[in-house]
Amino acid sequence: MISFPRQFRSPTVRAVAALSLTQLIGWGATFWLPAVTGPAMAGDLGMALPMVMAGPTVMLVVMAMVSWPLSAMFERHGARPIMVLGSPLGAAGLLVMALAHDPVAYLLAWIILGLAGAGMLTTPAQIALTEIAGEKARQALGVLILAGGLTSTIVWPLTGLLQAEWGWRITTLTYAALMALVCMPLHWVTLARQPGEKLTAKTSGEPVAIDRPSFVLLAMSFAANGFFTWGFALTIIILFEAQGLDHASALAAAAFIGIAQWAGRLVDFLGGRRWSGFVTGLAASALFPLSFIVLLLTSNFAGAMLFAALYGLASGITAVTRATLPLQIFPAGSYARASAQLAVPLNFAFAAAPPAFTAILISAGPHAALWLALAISIFAFSALLGLLLLHRRTLRLQSP
Repeated sequence: MISFPRQFRSPTVRAVAALSLTQLIGWGATFWLPAVTGPAMAGDLGMALPMVMAGPTVMLVVMAMVSWPLSAMFERHGARPIMVLGSPLGAAGLLVMALAHDPVAYLLAWIILGLAGAGMLTTPAQIALTEIAGEKARQALGVLILAGGLTSTIVWPLTGLLQAEWGWRITTLTYAALMALVCMPLHWVTLARQPGEKLTAKTSGEPVAIDRPSFVLLAMSFAANGFFTWGFALTIIILFEAQGLDHASALAAAAFIGIAQWAGRLVDFLGGRRWSGFVTGLAASALFPLSFIVLLLTSNFAGAMLFAALYGLASGITAVTRATLPLQIFPAGSYARASAQLAVPLNFAFAAAPPAFTAILISAGPHAALWLALAISIFAFSALLGLLLLHRRTLRLQSP
C-alpha cells in the first residue's frame, strides 16, 4: 500500500490542491477562453469580434447579480453543495456554447456560465477553503491565489493547442467534460461537509452582524482598485503603444506585469504571518498611484518597465488582500456572507472596466486614462486608510 506523507493527508492541503485545479479549469474554460478562441468563434457564428468578447462581461454581470442572494446560502449551508452544483452548471453552459450557431445561443451560454461562476469561482472557493482551514485560512488562501496567478499562463497555450488540433467547438466540449468529470468530483470529495462548526455562530440563531461602515469602505476600496486593474488588463498594450513604445517593447512590458503580479502574490504569501492585512493592503494601494505617476512622467521603455514592476506588485498583493482582509475585519461567523456580498460591487466593477477604459483610450487618449486611474487609485487608498482608522477605533471601544 502506498503511504503518503503526513502533510498530504491534511484536509486543508487536499482542499488547496483540489481548488487550485478547479479554479484553473473554471476560469480558464470561461473568462479566459475567448482570448484564444474569440476570432474563430466570431467567424463561425457570424458575429463581430467585440460582441464575442463581450461574453465574459455578461458572465461577470450575472455573477454580480447572483452573488448577494447566494450569500445567505453560503452562510447557512456552506460552500460545498453550491460548488458541487456550480460545476455541472458550468459544464452545461460550455455545452450550450459549443453547440451554438447564433448570437442568442452564444449569449445564453454566458448567462449560464455567470450563474455557474457565482457558485464555483473565486469567492465560493475562498469561502470553502476558509471553512476547512480555520485559523490557518490566510496562509491557505495565499497558496490558492498564488496558484491562480498561473491560470492564463497554463490555459492559453493549452487552449491554443486544442483549437489548432480540433477547433474551438471540440475545445469547448473538452473543457465542459473537465468541469463535470474533474471539478464536480473534487468539490464533492475534498470540501467540508459540516463547515458550520468553524465559521458560524452557535450561540444564537441570529446571523452574525456585518459592520456596515467597514463593509462599505472595504467594498469601495476593492471595487475602485478592481476597476482600473481589470480596465487595463485588456488595454495595457494599447496604452504602451500610445505612449510611444513599439509593439515588441509594449508586449515585453505587458508580459513583465504578469511576472510582477505573481511576485506580489508570493510576497504576501511569504510575509503574511508577520504583517497585518492592512499593512500589505495599504502598501499595495500606495504603489498603484506611484506607478501611474511614473507612466505619466515618462514615455520610454525604462519607464514602462518600472511602471510594470510597481503596478504588477501592487496588483498581486491586492489579489491576496481581497481574500484575506475580510478575515481580519469581520467576525468568523459572517465571513462567507460578507465575501459573497463583496463580490457584487467587485464583479460589476470588473465587468464595466474593459469597455470603459477602451472607450477612454480611443476618445480621449492614454493620458486621460492614466489620470483617471490615478484619481481612482488615490480614492481606493483613502478608503482603505479610512477603514484602518475605523477598525482601530472599533477595537479601542471594544477593549475593556
